[in-house]
Amino acid sequence: MNDLDKRVAVFIDGSNLYHKLKEIKIENTLDFDYKGLADILARGRKVVSYRYYVGVVRAKLGDEKANQMRAGQQKLFSNLESRGFLVEQGYLMENNGKFHEKGVDVKIATDMLTGAYENKYDVAILISSDTDLIPVIRHINFLKKEIEYIGFSHNPSFGLQKNVTLSRLLIKDDLAQFLAKTLI
Repeated sequence: MNDLDKRVAVFIDGSNLYHKLKEIKIENTLDFDYKGLADILARGRKVVSYRYYVGVVRAKLGDEKANQMRAGQQKLFSNLESRGFLVEQGYLMENNGKFHEKGVDVKIATDMLTGAYENKYDVAILISSDTDLIPVIRHINFLKKEIEYIGFSHNPSFGLQKNVTLSRLLIKDDLAQFLAKTLI
C-alpha cells in the first residue's frame, strides 16, 4: 500500500503532552494547535480520527483554583471539538493534595486496540510517553498495524521507541508554529 493511502488515527494523551510541554517551557496550551500538529505528523496521509484523552477537573464549591482550571479545561475541550477532535474523558482523583489521572490509559488502549481489530486505521500516531501502553502496542503490532510514537527529545520513552514502527522526537522549535500568536 502506498504510504499516502494509509489511514491514520491520532491518539493524544492530553495530560502527558501537557506536562511534556511544561517541561520545555510551553505554558499556554489552551490555544495550542493540536490539529495542526496532528496533521503535520500525518505527513499527507488521511487522518480518520483525532482523539484527545484527559482526566476532567471537577468544579468544587468555594475552590476558586479548581473552578478556574475547570473553566480552562472546558475552553480547551470546545476548541478541540470545534477542530474535529473526539475528547475522551477520564477523571482526576485527589490524594494528599496531588491529583492523579484515572481511566485515561485504559481508554487509549481500548480505543487503539478496538480500532486495530475493526480495521479503522492503518497507522496509529501516539502522542504519549506512557509505558503502560506497551502491552497494547505489542498486540497491535501483531495485528500488522503501524504505530508511530511521538515523544520529546529531552525525555524520550525508550520502552515505547523499542516497540513501535516509527519514533519521532520533538524539540521546542518543532512546536513554535502551533503556539497561539500574541499581538503586542
